[in-house]
Order: sequence, then structure tokens, then C-alpha cells
Amino acid sequence: MDTAGHSEATAPRGLELTPFRGLRYDPDRVGSLAAVTSPPYDVVVRPDGLHHLQSSDPYNIVRLILPQAGTPSARNEQAADTLRRWLDEGVLTADPEPGLYVYEQRDGDGMLQRGLIGALRVTDPQDGLVLPHEDVMPHVVADRAALMRATSANLEPLLLTYRGNGPTAAATRAVERAAEQPPLLSTTTEDGFTHRLWAVTDPAELAAIQADLAHHQALIADGHHRWATYRRLRQEHPSPGPWDYGLVLLVDTARYPLRVRAIHRLLHGLPVADAVAAVEGHFRVRRLEVPLPEALDALADAACAGNAFLLAGDGAFHLLDRPDPALLARTVPADRPAAWRTLDATVLHATLLAHIWHIPEDSPAHIAYIHDTAATVTKAERDGSTAVLLHPVREEVVRDLARQGVTMPRKSTSFGPKPASGLVLRALDL
Repeated sequence: MDTAGHSEATAPRGLELTPFRGLRYDPDRVGSLAAVTSPPYDVVVRPDGLHHLQSSDPYNIVRLILPQAGTPSARNEQAADTLRRWLDEGVLTADPEPGLYVYEQRDGDGMLQRGLIGALRVTDPQDGLVLPHEDVMPHVVADRAALMRATSANLEPLLLTYRGNGPTAAATRAVERAAEQPPLLSTTTEDGFTHRLWAVTDPAELAAIQADLAHHQALIADGHHRWATYRRLRQEHPSPGPWDYGLVLLVDTARYPLRVRAIHRLLHGLPVADAVAAVEGHFRVRRLEVPLPEALDALADAACAGNAFLLAGDGAFHLLDRPDPALLARTVPADRPAAWRTLDATVLHATLLAHIWHIPEDSPAHIAYIHDTAATVTKAERDGSTAVLLHPVREEVVRDLARQGVTMPRKSTSFGPKPASGLVLRALDL
């Protein structure tokens, strides 16, 4: 069993990362390990990306994390049936003994990320051990919770970061030592990333890792909705038990810094001409007849001086900057730190979406959140909608706000590289 179980009354003193028996694809039963992986569920650009992944291999993990059926209950039943069938057929098999998993991602541009995958004890917000930096959308949490209940599994790890104590720290040493050994698996996905995985099963080494991590807190880099889901499901199930824990990838960003990118918005049903007309007089607006990379450079330059956004969807780009200070004072809540009030995402949601364009931020019929910049522009041009492109926030700003207990507007940042889904799963009923 992957959970030792502790009384809910026991106050956690730090991160508690526990070993588990990972479920992994049998490479002899699938076309290739790369073909069964997927980006996290909320990064898959639907419907194009979903169809591409479904057709890449009949056992692609997307059939579990984004099942397709007519109703939510039918989708979840389908995922549960698929998981059971793959287990019965030996497509997915459980590793023989519990362990923590060292996971490495590397690309051709010199990006190297390593971290530990394990089952993390789910804690309450007041414990201050796992720091969120974004709000969540209740309907997404409800959707993920229903899927986890149906499958009784954590199908993909969320991404957490912490600041380690240097190269001699036990967790860091364990990660480095594992990476010198032959991996359990190695595969290269079509995005050019090479993924490798090792298991750490030695009891003494596991104990040293756990003792090291017990002195740290973590920042949620990616997976706020899944963490909120873990918390909801823990409350629903008796403790101690497997639902006290959730699957995470924990990365020491003092050793392996992450990339931080923006998450863009696609505003359904709002033509660019209408969006631009509405902001005239409130922002400076400049039309840019340049390719996307040059437009993003212009956005980066403008963002150095203040709030800036790039609108797209009509074949050109429109750079919005220099917002009217009186408008910001009137629309941005004043009861938060200055670092929060001046975020681009704050101004986007409080000023542009709420007051100028009158678009509800939590309505999928009105707004979509997309990670891929080019895909956001393409969809806007195809649909006659407006793409709002943002410049990324620095990790230090995110962490400082999180430590103050201040959440950023939802979908403000995209930390990466994100763990590929499908390399290791956690079944709660093993």
C-alpha cells in the first residue's frame, strides 16, 4: 500500500512525499511509449490535438484523461472501463515494489529538468505547505473529481516546485545518482523532448529523501484544479487511506529552473474590430502588420513599461498598452498588494474582460484558455474571434505573491516543461 496513514489531527511539518507502485505501460503492448503519452489534460488543444492523440495509438493516455462520450457520466464510465480493460490485458502493469520515481525531461535547446514523482500528502491551505497562486474554476474541479472517483486513480501528476538546499541535499543527491543509472524507460516525444524515468526503492534512500523534503514548502506550478480535486476527494473518503495522497512531480527550481510562459485567451464571438473599438480611448492601440515572432517582441518591449496585450484574429496584430490610470483605479480592486494590482492578468480580467468587453471569465461558451500561442491566433482567425496574447510573469513574482497568500487571476501562468501524461500513473486501489 502506498499510504502509511496518519491521523488527520496530526499537524504536518513539511512536505510528505511517499513511495507508490506506479502503473506503467508495457512497451511490448503499445506501438511506442511516445505514442501513448499526452500533454496534461488542459494543454491538449481540442479538438485537433485530441483527435491527433487518439489516432496516434489505440492506448494513448488521452482516452483516460479526456474520454469522449455524450454525457459527463458516460465519459467517466468509459474511462473507468478503459482503465480496467488495459489492466486486465496487461497494457498497464504495476511495478513490483513501491518507489519514488526520478523523472527527467531534456530538449535540444539545452533545457534539462529533473524531479521526483511520488504520492504527496494532501494538506489544507492553512498549513502553508502547498502554495497555490491561481484561483480555480469550480466546474473544472467537479469534472476532474468525477473522473478520479470513477477510475479510482491519479492519471497524471501535477507539477510542484520547491527551493532546495543545494547539491548536497538528500533529495537532490538521490535525483542526480538515479540519473547516472540505466533508466526504466526512455522515449522522445514529437515535441522534441526526451523523457527518462528511474525508480528509487532503497528504504534508506527513501527515508533520506523524505527527511529532506519535510523541511520544505512547495509552489503549485501547474495543476491547481487537480490539487483542489485531491483536497475535495480527501474530504470525501475516510482517513487514513489512499485518498490522503495525490500524484505529483516535485522539482527543485534552485537546481532546475522552470520556464514560465503565458496562457492566452480566446474570446468566442467577439470580432477583433469590436474588441479594438471598445478599448479606443482607454488604451493606446497600435496595429502591427508583422509576423507573430515580431509581434511578440513588441509585446515584450511594451510590457517592460506597464500593462500590455496583443490582440489577434483578423490577420494583423493590435498592441494595447498605456492604459488610462483613472480607468485602472476605477476597475482594479485596491485591497491587494501592488504586485497583484499591476499584473497583466489582473488588468485583463478586472478591466478588459469585466468592464470593457463584458465577458464572464468562467464561461467556456465565452472564453477559452490556450497555452500554445500560434494555435490561439489560428483559432481566432478561423472562428472570427479575438485572441488575447499575454507576456509571461517571472517566477519570483508568482512565489512572492503565493507566500503572501495572494492568488493570481486564474490561468495567469504556464510553468514548464510540464510532465508528460502516461509515463507513470497511480491506482488508489492497489
